[in-house]
Amino acid sequence: MSAVTAAAASAAQETTVRVTRSRRPAGWLVLIAVAAIAVLGYLPYVVYSGTTDQLVNVFILLTMASMWNLLAGYAGLVSVGQQAFIGLGAYFVLIAAQHGMNPFAALPVAALGCGAIGLVVWWLVSRLRGGYFAIATWVVASACALVISRFASLGGGTGAPLPGLSGLSPTLLTAYTYWIALAVTVVTLAAVYLIMRGRLGLVLTAVRDDEVGARSIGARVWRARQLVFVVAAVGCGAAGALLIISQLNVEPTAAFSVQWSAEMIFATIIGGIGTIEGPIIGTVVFFVLQQTLSQYNAWYLIILGLVAIAIALWAPRGLWGLVAEPAHVRLFPVGYWLWPADEPGPQRRRLGGLLRGKRQARDASAAPRRSR
Repeated sequence: MSAVTAAAASAAQETTVRVTRSRRPAGWLVLIAVAAIAVLGYLPYVVYSGTTDQLVNVFILLTMASMWNLLAGYAGLVSVGQQAFIGLGAYFVLIAAQHGMNPFAALPVAALGCGAIGLVVWWLVSRLRGGYFAIATWVVASACALVISRFASLGGGTGAPLPGLSGLSPTLLTAYTYWIALAVTVVTLAAVYLIMRGRLGLVLTAVRDDEVGARSIGARVWRARQLVFVVAAVGCGAAGALLIISQLNVEPTAAFSVQWSAEMIFATIIGGIGTIEGPIIGTVVFFVLQQTLSQYNAWYLIILGLVAIAIALWAPRGLWGLVAEPAHVRLFPVGYWLWPADEPGPQRRRLGGLLRGKRQARDASAAPRRSR
């Protein structure tokens, strides 16, 4: 009798709860995203090169922050050594350009090369957790910088200029760099979105919430983390390739600087870790603060630190969490909402509105007309 009662209770619970991706229809979000990409793509025709150069830096940081958020926010891998793949991506482009390849064509090659290096690095650090993992990735980045600086053909410790782009005019070079940076950013955000919408996203969400519980239900945590680590290496490698193309030179101390990790961590924490929207908001806030406070020298870093501390203490979900949670808004609906059965979801509300409109129109046409 107890089994029948439990089955009945389970059936009742199933009939009273529904699961949807979003609380609102997501079609208008797609239209806004397409319109935003179109506007950003048209910008080189209407703004000065200084503006597009600044936006290239925004796109580079956004790509880095999205990759770090995928690692730490979803897979639970807190890395402070992602600058290893940023520097390697830049130097892979330099090596390809020195052998006659166009630097723009070398960008995907450099990204894939960083993915291959990421497999090797993952084999070295996969058994580490927490602070040990973070320090190990930092050591790997420092080792990569030392190895690169030993090659005289790559400029040694002073770096080298990027060949292969001297035939382009400065205007075309700036525009092409901007469009490539925009394309890399769009592909990065789309990749994170598709990963989190699929089965791998479910595994990563379970790992983020409870790694032990995820392992207990049979989730392949090690394989999921390996794939995410490689994807993050590819993304950071693409960002490093954009870096050398935009600056036209590279040196080990700058390409492998831990400052890149500090900036991507800052942008992710400020915007909201564990969300796709967080790095976008955090990157915008970082560059606004940078442009506003950079003239104050040391105070600029102090204010950035105070902002980070304030967000960590009073808004642990980040700036996006302050908006998204009360308003129930998701620009990238990758999770799930639980709905009571008597509360209409987004699709049911829209269908209900259409049916009511048709019913009212039919009743109005069927009503007897008043004689004149």
